[in-house]
Amino acid sequence: MEKLKSGKVQGVDDDIDALFQLPLTEFTAARNALAARLKKAGHPEAAERVKGLTKPSVPAWAVNQLYLKHRIAFNRLLDAGEKFRKAQTAQLGGKSADFRAPLESRRAALSELTTHAAKLLTEAGSAAAPDTMRRVTTTLEALSTYAGLPGTPEPGRLTDDVQPPGFEALAALVPRVDHAGRPTGPTRVIPFEQKTPRKAARKPASPQDEKAREEERKEQRAAAKAAVQDAERTLRDARKAAQRAEEELKKAAAKSKEADAGKQRAEQQLERATADADDARRNARAVAAKAEEAAQEVEDAERALEKAQQVVKGLD
Repeated sequence: MEKLKSGKVQGVDDDIDALFQLPLTEFTAARNALAARLKKAGHPEAAERVKGLTKPSVPAWAVNQLYLKHRIAFNRLLDAGEKFRKAQTAQLGGKSADFRAPLESRRAALSELTTHAAKLLTEAGSAAAPDTMRRVTTTLEALSTYAGLPGTPEPGRLTDDVQPPGFEALAALVPRVDHAGRPTGPTRVIPFEQKTPRKAARKPASPQDEKAREEERKEQRAAAKAAVQDAERTLRDARKAAQRAEEELKKAAAKSKEADAGKQRAEQQLERATADADDARRNARAVAAKAEEAAQEVEDAERALEKAQQVVKGLD
C-alpha cells in the first residue's frame, strides 16, 4: 500500500469494504489480520482505524449484504423513501402530492429485500427468526426514511441496527409554513446526535400561527399514520418471508437427515460387502492351496506309477 498526499493509505477503503463482505464468522480474524499488516507496513493510524471497526450485528450484516448483492432493489427502496419525503414537503407547501406511488414502490422493494435477506441468513447458517427479520426490516425502513440526507448511516458498512426517526424527527423533514401554507424556511435535516437546545422565551402565538401549527400537526399525523400502516404491512411481509425460510430450512434439514441415514445404511452395506469379499478372498486362497496340494499329489502318484511300471517291465 502507498501513502497518499492527504495522509490516507491507498487501498484501505477497499480492504474495509472487503471486510464487510465476508461471512460474519470471519470478520474479527480478518479485521485483526488487516490491522496487523497495516501496522507492520508502517501505517499505524490506518491500523488503529481498522482495529476500531465493530463486528456487525446479524441484522446489520444482512442489510450490508443486501446493499452489496442486491443493489438495484436497494436503490429502489432509497429512491422511494426520498420521493415520499419530497411528497410530504410539497403537500405542506400547498401543492398536491402523490403519496401512494412512493409508498407502493417502497413496500415492493421492502418485500423483495426481506425475501433476499431471509435467504442470505439461511445460507449463512443463521436462522431467519422473526425477531431478526423484524430488525432487518426496521433498519431498511430507517435507511429509506433517511435516504438522500447528509450524515446518514452508510449502507454496506453498518455495524448495528438503524432505528427509524421519531415523530419529532419526522417533523424535521418538512419545511416551516406560514398561516397561508407558504414555506417560510428550508427543509430541516434530521440530526443523528441532537444536543439539548436552550429554552427560548416564548412569544404569544397569534390565532393565525395556532391555526397554521394545527394544520401542520394534522399533515404530520396523516403522514406518520401512513408510514405506520406501511411499516405494519412490511412487517407482515417480513414475517411471512421468515416463516417460508424456516419451513424451507426444516425441509432441508429433513432431507439432510434422510441423506445422512441413507449414507449410513450404504456405509453399513459397504462394510458388510467388504467383509464378505475378504472372506471370499480368504476362502479362494484356501481352495487354491488345496488344489495346488492335490495337483502335487497327482504328480507324485504319476511318477510312482511310472517307476512301478518300469520295475514290472524289467522282471518280464
